Amino acid sequence: MTLITQIKDAVLYITLNRPEVFNSFNQEMAFALQKQLDEAASNSEIRAVVLTGNGKAFCAGQDLAEATDPNGPALQSIVGEHYNPIILKIRNLEKPVIAAVNGVAAGAGANIALACDIVFAAESASFIQAFSKIGLIPDSGGTFMLPRLIGMQKATALMMTAEKVMAADAEKMNMIYKVVPDAELLSQVEQFAAQLAQMPTKGLGLTKRALNLSVTNNLEQQLAVEEELQTQAGNSYDFKEGTAAFLEKRKPVFRGN
Repeated sequence: MTLITQIKDAVLYITLNRPEVFNSFNQEMAFALQKQLDEAASNSEIRAVVLTGNGKAFCAGQDLAEATDPNGPALQSIVGEHYNPIILKIRNLEKPVIAAVNGVAAGAGANIALACDIVFAAESASFIQAFSKIGLIPDSGGTFMLPRLIGMQKATALMMTAEKVMAADAEKMNMIYKVVPDAELLSQVEQFAAQLAQMPTKGLGLTKRALNLSVTNNLEQQLAVEEELQTQAGNSYDFKEGTAAFLEKRKPVFRGN
């Protein structure tokens, strides 16, 4: 079983489960993660997602034994059929996706974490753009996400040198949201995810869509996006519930629609 899954408090917890190889991806795990992300998109009872790893690592990237197996999938297939769909599913999922990075996140593992909406990391965790060590380029959206998070110069240096970045430094350079003590990682993430899941997740999903579009839009285009999506949000049950609760001085009960 390459993944462990659990739904708790309207949150889908997905745990990468190949600890003997530091949760490195093979085809089975990649397709299983894609399936779980599809389930999160279609299941209205799931209102947020947490992705983490079992054991000492978050994810060491691609299982090189599979990548170098003459009978295994070609590198083009690994990128195009395994990783690219995962990144697109994370970004297009209109629900919060939180990475709980419990250990090393290397290669594709680092970039899958950075594709998530919000990243928590344990103090002992680290991020490594390990591709240059074996003559490859960063994939899994790394060349898209990392420069936008930390700037072109810093991203270029980290990608070319494969320098390890500890969690505290990742937080300082705005690569991730928050670093927490190792023993508190899962409890803090659970609390945070449960909080998001009880919020107006329809609006959170539309916010995510707007942020995705802002990467390529000019100001005029983005203002039009905000107008369109705000209209959708204003027609939601959650907006009506939120305003009613405010006026009635009570706690709102959002449904995510």
